[in-house]
Amino acid sequence: MATRSSTAAAKKSTQTRLLPLVALRETVIFPEMIVPLQVGRDKSVQALNRAVADESAIALVTQRQADREDIADPAELYSVGTLAKIAQVVQLQDGTVRAIVQGQQRLRLIGFESVEPYILARVELVQDTASTDIEIQALVRSVQSQIEQYVQSGAPVPPEAAVAARNITEPGLLADMVAYSPDMSTEQRQELLETLDVTERLKLVSSFLARQIEILELKGRIQSEVKSEMDKTQREYILREQLKAIQRELGEDDPQQAEINELREKVEQAGMPEEIKARAIKEVDRMSRIPSASPEVGVIRTYVDWLIGLPWNVSTDDNLDIKEAARILDEDHHGLEKVKERILEYLSVRTLADTIRSPILAFIGPPGVGKTSLGKSIARAMNRKFVRMSLGGIHDEAEIRGHRRTYIGALPGRIIQNVKTAGSNNPVFMLDEVDKIGMDFRGDPSSALLEVLDPEQNSTFQDNYLEVPFDLSKVLFIATGNLIDPIPAALRDRMEVIALPGYTQQEKIEIGRRFLIPKQMTNHGLKPKHIEFTDEAMVELVQSYTKEAGVRNIEREIANVMRKVARRVAEGRKRKIVVDRKRLIEFLGPPRYEYGELETEDQTGAATGLVVTEVGGDVVAVEVTKMEGKEDFILTGQLGDVMKESARAGLSWMRAHAAELGISRETFEKNMLHIHVPAGAIPKDGPSAGITMATAMVSALTGIPVRKDLAMTG
Repeated sequence: MATRSSTAAAKKSTQTRLLPLVALRETVIFPEMIVPLQVGRDKSVQALNRAVADESAIALVTQRQADREDIADPAELYSVGTLAKIAQVVQLQDGTVRAIVQGQQRLRLIGFESVEPYILARVELVQDTASTDIEIQALVRSVQSQIEQYVQSGAPVPPEAAVAARNITEPGLLADMVAYSPDMSTEQRQELLETLDVTERLKLVSSFLARQIEILELKGRIQSEVKSEMDKTQREYILREQLKAIQRELGEDDPQQAEINELREKVEQAGMPEEIKARAIKEVDRMSRIPSASPEVGVIRTYVDWLIGLPWNVSTDDNLDIKEAARILDEDHHGLEKVKERILEYLSVRTLADTIRSPILAFIGPPGVGKTSLGKSIARAMNRKFVRMSLGGIHDEAEIRGHRRTYIGALPGRIIQNVKTAGSNNPVFMLDEVDKIGMDFRGDPSSALLEVLDPEQNSTFQDNYLEVPFDLSKVLFIATGNLIDPIPAALRDRMEVIALPGYTQQEKIEIGRRFLIPKQMTNHGLKPKHIEFTDEAMVELVQSYTKEAGVRNIEREIANVMRKVARRVAEGRKRKIVVDRKRLIEFLGPPRYEYGELETEDQTGAATGLVVTEVGGDVVAVEVTKMEGKEDFILTGQLGDVMKESARAGLSWMRAHAAELGISRETFEKNMLHIHVPAGAIPKDGPSAGITMATAMVSALTGIPVRKDLAMTG
């Protein structure tokens, strides 16, 4: 708190005066306060000297921005300042001036008369709005009580401040006294200076004191709790040391030391490389020097347990019997010859060269073609452990590499976690849905996979949590995905892509008979004596109730049939249920899908084309109508740009060979063609419809019908 003058300011009537002005930085002067000032700017020094020479007062006004060096506009100062009397001025050797000033009265800045060589300002002296009602008396007593409580709570003010507050009877002076608390900001002090209504000023002061008292009390409680916790921790430490001494006297082992010895033994038996074993022993030694109650003990124990639990030198022996491996692959999956051949080639080379690196395979194909189950079958054929990690929707790089140990609850990434789960360092590791990896502010998981899937680097893969290299070169990684395009080029370059385009109708029927029907019979508790599917029913099931590249929906529909048969068996039916086409419609309802049908008779201007779809193939009709007109042709049926170009190319070819085809020039000049591809609601595009369109156009212009049993592409 600042020192107060012994006499109260005399109340003066409102008046304007011309006074030298000193701009203050982050300092607010109040009436009746005696404050030392350090003045360094030339204009401010000259203003002080002028006031001393004229034996006049001086205007002290605070700057709005403390970093402004030269003040040339009244708007750069607050509107309210203080009229002050200069009590003493001392010139210092560095050219600055130290002055002691005594605030006398509030003033309002009207404007500048001049700014050189110092600021000469016109000011208006203002007075408090005084009141003697009950409210202001209550506020005075409340503020005096709050000041006393503020001092007792440990505020950074002299203890005498509470006594001084009790002796002040003038409300405005009491409010101004609080302004010099170190906890009050320059903005808060200026607001207090500008508040002329004493009642409002006391309310501002009361609110400020209440807030500061609450902060000081909370600070005191926190310090008390911290001290109590420190005392408790120290007491526990002393008791534990005493307990250790007692156990030594009784010849008993220290539990922590027993745990340390157990960890050392496990580290020795884990089969780690020497440099990693040294790292683990170092961590165990550090753990032995830390009090058992410290949270760091648990962190170290978890880390060492991870090092111990990894299969550093544990491998399964590969099944190098090529015929047996081929039998297992054929037993589990029908078709997929290219994949089976690649695995058998790898095993063949393994029999001749033990040091061959494991391939990085990528199975790309539509859903339901058996990519994931094929990975399990490969693991069984090779006599290896199988682990699977789904990458769909992963956005965080730490999912692959793990978190740093500095984070609370940190763990290794899922690569290391799955290898530990497998219990061997050469499992078949399936990375499912590799084309659906995401990326956000936490990093790019696909970039983290580059090291995992690079044979040149993965022998020293370093997880962020372990911070030691682990050899992944013996792991057989198999990635799966539906599309090749979303996979980043750098990642795709590291993988051997094997396309699984889907099954033919014959393959689907064979898979249904060999795998899906027996599986669903077992799942539903049925036996061959209960149900039998005819060939006709299987063809109808595949063609009319599913439309997919894989066999997932076929299995669902077979399960649907099995449930209905199981109900009849449970109700007491004894005879075998033979599922033919009629019974299939009874169980599953009307057929859901239809394939394009060939024309029933030879037609003019109509040709049949072959198309490729995501679920296989189909036929599509191209219909051409000749009419009078000047345009070349009209295209309808939601055709893409490539098909439109095919139509134009076909027309150009037809014009070029018109003589050979028997089409006259007049026919082209007087007629136009309307080319329509049915199923107009379905978008169509591709480069293989040109021959079909050209054939239909030639047929329409020559009148020669196209054979109904002919379909074409190209």
